[in-house]
Amino acid sequence: MIDFHCHLDLYPDPHAVVRECVARGVYVLSVTTTPSAWAGTAALARDAPRILTALGLHPQLVHERKGELPLFERLLPEVRYVGETGLDGGPEYKHHWQDQVAAFTRILEMSEHAGGRILSVHSRRAARPVLDTLAAHPGAGLPILHWFSGTPRELAQAVELGCWFSIGPAMLAGEKGRALAARMPRDRILTETDGPFAQLDGRAALPWDAEQAVVALAELWGESVPKVRAQIGVNLRHLAEAR
Repeated sequence: MIDFHCHLDLYPDPHAVVRECVARGVYVLSVTTTPSAWAGTAALARDAPRILTALGLHPQLVHERKGELPLFERLLPEVRYVGETGLDGGPEYKHHWQDQVAAFTRILEMSEHAGGRILSVHSRRAARPVLDTLAAHPGAGLPILHWFSGTPRELAQAVELGCWFSIGPAMLAGEKGRALAARMPRDRILTETDGPFAQLDGRAALPWDAEQAVVALAELWGESVPKVRAQIGVNLRHLAEAR
């Protein structure tokens, strides 16, 4: 099982979730929302080699935490994965748009200077500006668009740009999400949960719930569950080789 976008540190009992991930053999990209959260979140995975910790600054928090960008820069040499980063075009964050753009641009510039990183990117209601910003910084690394919800035209732009996609059961529960997933290159898809933010059956999604996305993709693609699971595994290996 692969959960390539999960906020492990934000569960009520993150240590219990980590223990269960280890017991089940789940591969996890544990994303962070602020640079100051990185050290403690990385410590959760100290004895869990299948859990990787990304360095992030969430666009919804940029206006409060932009002062942590120097810390981000100091920590960046220690990590290979950056996330969660990106832009959020929701109306509740429109007053902070310039802060978001400045921070996302700076993070991409730092990633370019560091030789490129694997990026888990938030693009809610902001697909086009996210893609335009990524296009302006081709050396920043390999972007993986988390829970992509743009238009089919924006999806085509993302594919042309070389983006990958992480998709979860919550995204695949909706008609729009399934339609977008059907258009994504199968060799650039990874599964995720976005737990504990994403909800499944009235509860927070857990990393092993990524298997539900495999089942949904099997139905969408008209393939067997083992074949889809194998494809996602191959994709993860190819991503590791791209590092």
